[in-house]
Amino acid sequence: MIIQLTVLKRIAIACSVAATVTLGGWVSPTLAGDPFRTSNPRNIGDKTEAAFNSLFQEGNYSQAKVYLIEATQVEANEPLAHALLASLAFTEKDWDTVKTYARKTIETSEQIKSQDPVRGNLYLAVGNFLEGAYIYEKEGPVSAISRLQQVFQYLDAAEQASPNDPELNLVKGYLELMLAVNLPFSSPEEAIDRLEKYAAPSFLADRGIAMAYRDLKNYDKALVFMDKSLKANPENPELQYLMGQILRKKGNADKNVGMLKQALTYFEQAAQKIDQLPPAIRKAIEYDSRKVAAEIQQMEISANPTR
Repeated sequence: MIIQLTVLKRIAIACSVAATVTLGGWVSPTLAGDPFRTSNPRNIGDKTEAAFNSLFQEGNYSQAKVYLIEATQVEANEPLAHALLASLAFTEKDWDTVKTYARKTIETSEQIKSQDPVRGNLYLAVGNFLEGAYIYEKEGPVSAISRLQQVFQYLDAAEQASPNDPELNLVKGYLELMLAVNLPFSSPEEAIDRLEKYAAPSFLADRGIAMAYRDLKNYDKALVFMDKSLKANPENPELQYLMGQILRKKGNADKNVGMLKQALTYFEQAAQKIDQLPPAIRKAIEYDSRKVAAEIQQMEISANPTR
């Protein structure tokens, strides 16, 4: 049960990505505001797309929230907008807002399911997951864990409708990775393969794979995919912070002070735009910056004990 609760929390964090999903190559505005598909695009809406870009291309949570509030007025039938607002509320621990927009995600997904079964079922999965996160917080684990079964039922229905859909494979890949990294006897290879082959935008797929390899302590592979993700959006402070995390872990594992200094540089870059990030990430950047500075000092003292 403890493992299940850890998984639930981790997936809920991932859902702030997966719910929007949740951008290596951004599609043209002529594709109806769809950041996932280069063919058969959906009319997701300009405000929702702008929020998506602000959140994942720029790492600007505050601007994304402004766009999303507008989107729920002018693009009220788009489940992605409601899912994003619920996910942002989760990062702020605003549980009433999580509940409200999780329910709106479910309601709008039901409305589009007959015309678009892949997206309808996909966001029914996301909406039920977010509602499950609310139930976990308010009522405890038993009811929340049962929601996880519904999530995968809806994901399976979406996959039956369009197994290679890039938006579906991005969401499902993230969720499967979180399960695989946290549950014993689970393997992340299938989820990584799904993200590499079928998911889009590639920037988010690469980011998810990098995080998975980070958690698996395969830092060399994590750096490869994180480098690809960061090159697509080099000014995103959240991606800069994630790159710093991986460099710090590998630097400590290899006793490499140069790599720790690189990590500190990325943390400092992320801190320049820290105001656009949520409080939890701000605190993490500040904490990791202090820790890696102390680790650099200690490693340099150990290498030159007479100084």
